[in-house]
Amino acid sequence: MLPRGMSFDAWQRIGRHVLNAAESTSWWIGDLLVYGQHAYGDRYEQAIARTSLDYQTLRNYAWIAKKFPLSRRRDKLSFGHHTEVAALTDEEQDTWLLRAERLGWSRNELRRRLRAARIAGSRATAAPRPDLVQSVKLQVSVQQHDRWRAAAEMTNQAMDDWIIETLDEAAGGEFPVLHGPGGEPAGEDQPEQG
Repeated sequence: MLPRGMSFDAWQRIGRHVLNAAESTSWWIGDLLVYGQHAYGDRYEQAIARTSLDYQTLRNYAWIAKKFPLSRRRDKLSFGHHTEVAALTDEEQDTWLLRAERLGWSRNELRRRLRAARIAGSRATAAPRPDLVQSVKLQVSVQQHDRWRAAAEMTNQAMDDWIIETLDEAAGGEFPVLHGPGGEPAGEDQPEQG
């Protein structure tokens, strides 16, 4: 029970400690399960079957703990952040976690960015037709160029990739493809069908 008359600051401090402990329990459970798998084999399976926790949840905790040894875990990010990138390669995990940490992304923001990158990546690997690709030339100040380059480096991206990602995000994500006559995407000289 919490003491009566506790100051707001004390209440906030306690809250931070409780939330940090709650966040840590996912890692602790995962590490405990990984240890049990290696040390006890079949008896481990029997033991987890007796817990009140969902088997799939426990499997997920163990999987994430295996994917991220202690040396690769980022203290400033949640277990949920690590879960979002777990299916990626180690290098991709590190890149995305670094971005999330430096830019202060929530788990939901990281998830949104990953989804946008997957969409952009699938578009980029679809071998665009040269007649459907546009080049854009920009004239910017040296300060803008340096600031953009630094931002791209901070996210481990080439500057042109960073600019495209940033513009796509500013534009609100994907836009529907408008089709012209013959089913081809509508260009400037092709009126919209509708």
